[in-house]
Amino acid sequence: MSPDIRQHRGAHPADEKLFNEEQVPLLRMSVEELSWLLSRGYSMKASVKLVGDKYALTERQRLAIARAACSDGNLSTRESSRLSTESVAGKDLIVDGFNVIITVEAALSGGALLLCRDNCIRDLSSVHGSYRAVKETDAAIKLIGQALENLKPKSVEWVLDKPISNSGRLAKRIRELASERGWPWTVELLFNPDNHIVSANKIAITSDSVILDRVPGWVNFKRELIETRVTDSWLIDLRT
Repeated sequence: MSPDIRQHRGAHPADEKLFNEEQVPLLRMSVEELSWLLSRGYSMKASVKLVGDKYALTERQRLAIARAACSDGNLSTRESSRLSTESVAGKDLIVDGFNVIITVEAALSGGALLLCRDNCIRDLSSVHGSYRAVKETDAAIKLIGQALENLKPKSVEWVLDKPISNSGRLAKRIRELASERGWPWTVELLFNPDNHIVSANKIAITSDSVILDRVPGWVNFKRELIETRVTDSWLIDLRT
């Protein structure tokens, strides 16, 4: 396998064709039908194959609809636990580090972003056990930090997946930038950050579906940040 030498988290070469204006209505219909199947207990894998085969979707389009869809029950759970950004002043926040940074990196570098059924923004990147910083990494952390500062939280805890390669380097860089800016952050490297976020009794900042379905409270931070601070991002609305 050749080394990852990417310098940006930008669009895949095929994305312009796969997610153009002609494709979006078909993808929205696919998300609607996939969500219908999930709401009736069908597995994600089987449902994506069924819908993807029906509309002859590529693997990347199938990834997009899988990230954009959710069952009615999960949609209700996420809506009921979502908090407004104004309500978290003076509260303890916990940030799903890779989840947030990678999406903001993609936004800054012109990558395709999905506005999903649950109103979260998700990207099409995959870490797969290895993370490589890109040219937008520092800018992404600073942008996230400015947005977090505006929330006026009591504390901010970042968590990163320890098994992912280069997570230690990223943690070091986050701490350095926080120190430079006077942001009172803590950064933790954990083997199971998902469980920690769920059990931390803090307000979560993530768009990870598995976490959103389990936390008592979360903020749709990435959507607000991108729509207000990265206004030229490539945002594909897959809601029906």
